Amino acid sequence: MQRIGQIMYLHKDAYAEYQKRHSELWPEMKKELKDHGATNYSIFLNKANGELFAYVEVPDVAKYNEIANTEICKKWWAYMEPLMETNPDNSPVATDLDEVFHLD
Repeated sequence: MQRIGQIMYLHKDAYAEYQKRHSELWPEMKKELKDHGATNYSIFLNKANGELFAYVEVPDVAKYNEIANTEICKKWWAYMEPLMETNPDNSPVATDLDEVFHLD
């Protein structure tokens, strides 16, 4: 299993709406995440600065990354775009993190 950690950037006035939208995650988006191998997915918010820390485990990173090509993912990104820093394709601006320690 591969562990992925990323930092994303939420607008400070969007904390409640971001949490609301994730608590109501569309069933088809949830299915697509699982179909692309996502398990043990969590997102944490640093309320002091709007940074989001996302953690997900996947068996195959390349397969997981293919989710970006799906219509539902593109629709989700467009839905979330007003709440966070995004790239021109509406994907979240994300900083990939290197794992430096893991304890089983």
